[in-house]
Amino acid sequence: MKVADKWKDYTVIATGDGYKLEDWGGIKLLRPDPQVIWPSRMDMSDYKGLNAKYFRSESGGGEWQYLKDTPKEWVISYGEMKFKIKPMGFKHTGLFPEQAVNWERMISLIKNAGRNISVLNLFAYTGGATVACLSAGASVCHVDASKGMVERAGENVRLSGLGNANVRFIVDDCKKFVPREIRRGRKYDAVIMDPPSYGRGPNGEMWKIESELYPFVELCAEVLSDTPLFFLINSYTTGLQPGVLENILKLTMKDRRGSVEAYEVGLKTSEGINLPCGAGGIFIYD
Repeated sequence: MKVADKWKDYTVIATGDGYKLEDWGGIKLLRPDPQVIWPSRMDMSDYKGLNAKYFRSESGGGEWQYLKDTPKEWVISYGEMKFKIKPMGFKHTGLFPEQAVNWERMISLIKNAGRNISVLNLFAYTGGATVACLSAGASVCHVDASKGMVERAGENVRLSGLGNANVRFIVDDCKKFVPREIRRGRKYDAVIMDPPSYGRGPNGEMWKIESELYPFVELCAEVLSDTPLFFLINSYTTGLQPGVLENILKLTMKDRRGSVEAYEVGLKTSEGINLPCGAGGIFIYD
């Protein structure tokens, strides 16, 4: 497991009974986590200083219960990068802190490439990976079907002092955008994707990861340049093992020289355990 253990503004304080208690820059949140199937060693709902708890609804979705004065949004830092945090629907906060392990890897690859690198970031959400790649000097095309999330990504880029960086923000269905880029002959040195388990595009387009991921990765290989750097897939889908991502990358990149790594992604907790948070796979080109 690759563990995001370099955070100063984020901590998992405790876990148990299907929840995790987190400190986001001094704001304490209690959120559900499907990986937490062990009992809690403390009553996290009564934790001193708890700001808000997310309750799941039996009918689907859920809502935040605010226990004390909590800002609607605030900013946390990871190194020189800054991100706006805002409790939203479906327990989200606008950032996945475990992705810092992938940010670090991409930053290193881009900085050591010795040339200008162009990155296509698909299902790009609020731009954690976009900010990381821009901070390393790459140009980025950021694509997500949600206008609100793309706007948040722009805020994060500006908060990080990268407002003049070489970035394009695109609100579009990724499955439609990539074929258009192929027809236009546009190429990228790196591709990042963080596909949802299920999703809908702006016009109701359906996405189901079990049936859509392999052909989409195969398609995205066509936008890679002749001298690519990497292809990275991240997945939060429960049951989608790292070995599945490894096999997808090996099969779709079989005609290219390089190596594949696949791994669990996790967070260090104050309890002395590591919390699993999904899987990652990366193809690095020779």
